[in-house]
Amino acid sequence: MGATEAIPALFSAGVIAALGIAIKYFGMVNLIAGYDPEKVTDEEGLADFVGTNALYISGLTVIVAVIEYAQPFGGDRYVWFVYLVCVVLLTAWTVWGAQRYSSG
Repeated sequence: MGATEAIPALFSAGVIAALGIAIKYFGMVNLIAGYDPEKVTDEEGLADFVGTNALYISGLTVIVAVIEYAQPFGGDRYVWFVYLVCVVLLTAWTVWGAQRYSSG
């Protein structure tokens, strides 16, 4: 069951990484959900913060894909539970932290 879950996870990591790179390094803040150019006070800071957090999520997804492929824990589902908790926490951190860069 390792490769059947690892391959989609790697694909997802690639998509998330592409978005993170586009936001962080190319300043494509319009890819951020809820982005309002009239309220953002520091577009460069927002791009750096959100892009970096997207890259963290991508890296975490790659780690989970490798774990799923290698199955060092015998296929336990705890890996996905920990992944879910980490992604939810990183997402909440991103949403909360992004508010520093807006005026309203």
